[in-house]
This record gives sequence, structure tokens and C-alpha cells, in this order.
Amino acid sequence: MAPRSDAPVRAILGPTNTGKTHLAIERMCGHSSGVIGFPLRLLARAVYDRVVAMKGEKQVALLTGEERIVPPSARYFLCTAESMPVTGVGEHHHDSDMQRDFAFAAIDEAQLGIDPERGHVFTDRMLRAWGREETLILGSESLKPIVRELLPKAEIVTRPRFSTLRYGGSVKLSRLPPRSAVVAFSAEQVYALAEMLRRFRGGAAVVMGALSPATRNAQVAMFQRGEVDYLVATDAIGMGLNMDVTHVAFAGLEKFDGRRERRLTIAEMAQIAGRAGRHQRDGSFGTLGLTQESGGFTDGEIEAIEDHRFRPLDFVYWRNADLDFTDVRALIASLERKPDDPMLRPAPEAIDLAVLKLIAEDPAIVARKGVQARRLWAVCGLPDFRKVGPMHHARMVRRLFSYIGEGGHVPHEWFAAEVARLDNMSGDIEALADRLAGIRSWAYIAHRADWLKEPPKWAERTREVEARLSDALHERLTQRFVDRRTAVLVRDIGARGSDALPVTVSADGEVSVGPEPIGHLSGFEFRVDPSTRLADKRLLLAAAERRLGDELERRATALIEEPDETFSLATEENGGIGVAWGEHILARLAAGRSLLEPALRTARALDRLSAQSRATLRARLERWVEAQVQRHLHPLEQLAAAATDPASSPGVRALAAMLTDAGGLLPRKTALSAISHLEQADRQALHKLRVRLGPLDVFLPPLLKPAAQQWRAALLSVRQGQSMPVLPAAGAATLGPDADPRGAALAYRRAGRTWVRVDLADRLASHARKVRSAGGTEPVDAELATSIGLDEEALGRLMNDIGFTRAGDAWRWRGRRSPRRDQRGSTSHAFAELAKLKKKT
Repeated sequence: MAPRSDAPVRAILGPTNTGKTHLAIERMCGHSSGVIGFPLRLLARAVYDRVVAMKGEKQVALLTGEERIVPPSARYFLCTAESMPVTGVGEHHHDSDMQRDFAFAAIDEAQLGIDPERGHVFTDRMLRAWGREETLILGSESLKPIVRELLPKAEIVTRPRFSTLRYGGSVKLSRLPPRSAVVAFSAEQVYALAEMLRRFRGGAAVVMGALSPATRNAQVAMFQRGEVDYLVATDAIGMGLNMDVTHVAFAGLEKFDGRRERRLTIAEMAQIAGRAGRHQRDGSFGTLGLTQESGGFTDGEIEAIEDHRFRPLDFVYWRNADLDFTDVRALIASLERKPDDPMLRPAPEAIDLAVLKLIAEDPAIVARKGVQARRLWAVCGLPDFRKVGPMHHARMVRRLFSYIGEGGHVPHEWFAAEVARLDNMSGDIEALADRLAGIRSWAYIAHRADWLKEPPKWAERTREVEARLSDALHERLTQRFVDRRTAVLVRDIGARGSDALPVTVSADGEVSVGPEPIGHLSGFEFRVDPSTRLADKRLLLAAAERRLGDELERRATALIEEPDETFSLATEENGGIGVAWGEHILARLAAGRSLLEPALRTARALDRLSAQSRATLRARLERWVEAQVQRHLHPLEQLAAAATDPASSPGVRALAAMLTDAGGLLPRKTALSAISHLEQADRQALHKLRVRLGPLDVFLPPLLKPAAQQWRAALLSVRQGQSMPVLPAAGAATLGPDADPRGAALAYRRAGRTWVRVDLADRLASHARKVRSAGGTEPVDAELATSIGLDEEALGRLMNDIGFTRAGDAWRWRGRRSPRRDQRGSTSHAFAELAKLKKKT
């Protein structure tokens, strides 16, 4: 899209409840075509539904990272800012739908150009997403100096708020007026507050970005119809979700912005508070019984919000969109180009650029040019929905590029398997939330027509899974807070008199409120003394819950700095596998993206930490797991890399993938097909990877060490959803019939009722075959068999596996040639030799 010289550009600026979004919809529908970019997927979806009601489904399109509804005759596009069709080489998208020319264009909430993470996107759309006939820039009045400087010909229109917004003070939840919205800044807080309102005020609707559009619409409709009088939401409510709300109550004035826990800015406060009142109806805002530690609104903040006066912006973030795809180095240089205008500040390094730099460290990648460089940049645009950070996210991006870099497609087998793994409604809250973030990544991929062979099929599949996960998450959070957190949170919000009582924690963890011991703090878990059930101690318990935060934060900060030796891999009584600090389980392993990349679910005891401390501690534990896998399973990591390395031959990749998936040990007979296709060069490559192609088993000898066995057992059990098996004693050559089959199978092969370690079985098999090849008469290595304690039955079964069958008292090779009579080995003779060696011993 590009503006004509006479095409009007207008900036519609003002506070919330000024009808800016409604105006943009009306103006767009008056043109032959149009596009509007919104800050949130939920908002884009809500406006899409409105425009569909006006124009019909065939005329309207929806474009977000995870949803794509584009009828062939669509003329009106509702998008997230990142998904807006903008002509230019700087975009991550390049298909035909992204290169349309629109009569009308608008960008909503353009003041978000000040956001460190997404600001450059809103600045770019403000400067480039123009309609050929009319362009609207919607935002707050603080954007006025930016528009004057960057778009001097634009007309600035200031719209006053339709109604009055007044401060209503701090109220308890029990006194909250009807038609109120409570705004919280974490999923945990949202659902706890909603459960309290269900108990005491008849119910509450819930609006969160983690919910599917269908679930969110059903919740809002319930509120709008008056079935419930209360709404609990995240700060997403501040971005244009218009509802009949008369009062907005803040459950807190601090949020974690991805980097740190900070107080809301006045502009953010006003954006949320402005949801109160609609059209000509006045509204109010206030706090929900905030503690003295958090504090309420200051006089200055209240005055600024009521009068809609905010500090004008003196800069917005910018990133160059005129990119150079000569090669990857030129691409990075063009992305890091500095702006010329002082109103434009270079954007902090976004996740897409950080991932590109990491991938470009590979010499084979950095040399890509032209079309391949464009494809690489497109793949780097995959959002980090799981918030795993550039290092982990780059692995996913690198694998995607290995498939589509040369113009190919993502294998449907891989795509289907990953989506099927996520289509699982079991598990706790964190497991469901992590799967929901994961399915959003695959939904994004499914909407790329040039990445998959059947995009519509997979887009529908991912949409169904996302809806089910979102609904399951909603149900699970509600169930959890009914029994565990609600009563404590009610007392915490409602009881103010206990705040002055001193709370102390002794060296042994005893917690006291004043002189009264009320429980014990073990690790991060507070265990209540049974005597606190008495009515006269309930208030003391509530005070302790509120005041233990400082002690928990202190423990978390100290633990983050501890060396790796502080942590250990632990097995719980129920067979669960976790990361422990002494006797305390801090997190549990769960199935992740691959065998060697398990997910980590923090224990519920850590829920009492601040969001920032919990995230930092979790990152520390993830680094520990990654380091342990690197330390004990490095050969398996190398093998996994070879399985996806395009430089490896097909034969090496096939066998490496099989062996990696099995955890480093396979019976040879299960891999015969793959082994039969190996060339001599393939065998040499596998040998360098420390793979032993034995007569009986294919394995990596370093993985037979006790520590490696423990980690293989843990990762395989987690992936299969099973408990940790009982592992054999370190260094045991054989195991008896009572050994745990799952634990034994990690390093042993069955021989009758006995288990023999695979490297020792491999030595016996190699000896037998060497003797046969040399024309020897005794294939059994009697000395080795004696030293490891093999009995006659076990040796017989093992020799049978090696390829020898018993004919009377002799061993006969099962080959195409009949063995010569003088090469037969007598079983009785073999065991006579064993008896002699035992006597000597």
C-alpha cells in the first residue's frame, strides 16, 4: 500500500471511549476496500465479527499470526499489526494476499510505538500502511508531537471522551458495585478473583489472551446479557474491548513486562481505567483493597487520569524496513541501520533479529543469498509464543529453514506428530498453557501457504486443538482455585487489621505471627500447624501468607546463584521425575519438543514467588537440565544433530534418527533395514559418532555409564508418560530375573531369565564370530563368560541370539554353508572349561 499525493491522512487522537475504533470501521466500510491493524488478536477477531455482520462473510478477511480467514472475494481485512498487508521487502510475509492495494487503511493504538518489544511494528505501520484514498492513525493524545514531526501533512483531530471518568477509591471485593470489571496481571490472579466472585456475588465472566476467540466471545456475551454482573480480565481489556462496564477495579498496579516487575505507567493506567463508562454514561475507577506494600494511586496519577493529561511522547521505536537480501550479512546490517530522524529511536533487538544472528553463526547459513535469504528472514518471523528465548527458539527456526530453505515444504509427518502430541487435555495448568503456546506456533506455520502442501487442512486441525486446549485451561484453572487458593485470597483482600502483626521465620523454618507459631516453611512450601484451624488464629494465618513473600524472594534469589552441584535429579514417591534442591522438588520434567529437550513445570510451591523471580528461577533450572544433558548425553546430542544435518547421508540420518529416538540402544534386528543400506563411508561416519554396529545390538558405549543411564531413563520415561524405572546397580555385569525390565533394557539384553550388559554380550558375540571366521573349534569365550557369571541357560540363549543353534552337544552356525564337523563346539566341553576356570579362581 502506498499513498497518493492527494490522499488524506488523519490522526484521530484522544482517550478511550471516544469512538475511534467505531469511526475507523464506519470509514472503512464506506470505501471499496480497506484494512485495519489492531494491537491484539482478540480485538481483531471482535471487529471481524462486527464487519462480517455488516458486509457478509465473503467480503471480510481476518489475518493474525494464528488465524487466517481470507475468502477469494474479500475486500475488508481485519488484522493484527504484525499481519497487516504492507508492501515492502522488510516484511516476514511475501504471498499475494500480503501485497494488496487498499482504498482505506488504519492503524489502531499507534502510541504503542513506544513499546520496546513491538513498537517498531506500530511505527512502521504508521509510516507505511497507507490507503490510496484515506488513512487513519488512531491513538492517544500523547502521540501528537510524533505525528507532527514524522507526518507534517497529516490532519490531527482530537476527540474528547464522551463521558466523565472519576476516581472511586479502594473497595473490598464484597462491596464491588455491579457491572464492574476487575483487572489483574496474571492468569493465576484472574481465575482466583473470578472464583471468589462466583462464590460471593453469583458469578463472573473471564477475558484473557490465553482463551480461544470462541471461549472469549461466550464469556463476554454472558456479561453483556446480564447473566453475571462482574468481569475479571487481564490488561487486554484496555485495548478496545468495549463492554457495558461502569467501574474498573485494579487488583494491582504492577506488572511483569517480560524484563522486570514494574509499576504501570499513567498512560497504561488510563488505558485500562478508560473502559469504565460507555458513550454518555459516566464511569469510575479504583483499586481492589490493595495492600500498603503495593500502594494505591497517587494524587498526581488520579488527576492525570481524570483530566486525560499525559506526557507527550518524544520518540517512538523504529527498525529499517528497506532490507538488503544480497546475503545474510547484508540483511543483518540493513536491519541494524540507524534512523535519521531524532524522533525515531533504534528498536531494541527483537526476537526475530536475535534468532537470525544466532543462526547466521553457521557458515553454511550466513552464505545464503537472494531468495534463500528472504526465506530465512520469513522463517525468523515465527513468533516465540512459548517465550523460551532466542537460543531455544532458534533451534525450531533452524529446523524449519532446513526444510523450506531450498523451496521445499515442512514434512507433514513431523507437523502431524507435533500437533498430535499437543492434542492432549490432561495435565496441570502449566502443561496446558505450554501446549496452548505450542499449538499457536504450529497454527502460524499452517497459515503459510509456501511452507506446507495442504495449509487449509492443517490450519483447521490446529484451530480445533487450540480451542480444546483453551477450554480445558479455563476449566482446569477454575477447578484448581476452588479448593486451594480462594479462601486465603479472600481473607488477604478483605482483612486489613492483621497487616501490622510481625511475621518471623526462624533458622529451622518455623513461622510465627507475633508470639504465635502457626506453621513451618520447608523450602518454598508453607505447611500449616493443625492448631491454626481454630477460629482465633485464622487472621494470623492470612497475615503470614501475605508476609512470607520477602522470605520466599530471598530464598529464590540465593538459590539462583548456587552452583550446579546444589541441584539433583530426583524421583518422587509416585515415580514422577523432578529437579530437587535437597529434599524439595522445585520442578518436574515433562515431555518437550524432543527427547533431549524436556519441558520443565515448576512446582506449585513456587507459585507464591513473584512472576519475575519464578521465571528467573525456572530459567536457572532449565540451564541446569540442559547442562546435565550436555554433560552425560553429549554423544546422543551429536547423533541427534546428525539425524537432521543435511550434510549427512540418508543412510546415516535414518539410523541416527532411529537410535536417537530409542535413547541410544537398539537391537540390531530392528535396524536391519537401515543397516543394510549403509555404505562404507556411512559406517565410518557412524563410527566417528561413537556408534557401535554390534552383531546383537546397535548402541553408543558411553551411554552405558550409570549417570547416562539415569538421564536416559528419566527422559524416556517423561516422553512416554511413565514413572521412573528402578535402575540396576552401577557396574553390574548381569541382572537376575527380578530386575525391572524398563530399567534393565537401558543397558542390558535378555538371555533367558538373565540380563547381560550389552557391551559384554557384544564381546561374546564378536569372539564367537571371529572364532568361526578363523575356523576355530570353540565359539564360546569361556573366560569372559565365567567372569561375568553366566549360567548354562543364559549362555545357551545368548549363543542362540548370536547365530549358533544346538545340535546335540555341539553348536552349529545358522549360515548358508554347513559348518565342517571338526568345527563343532561341544556345549559340555565349553562348560567343562568354565568349571576348570572357576576352580582356579
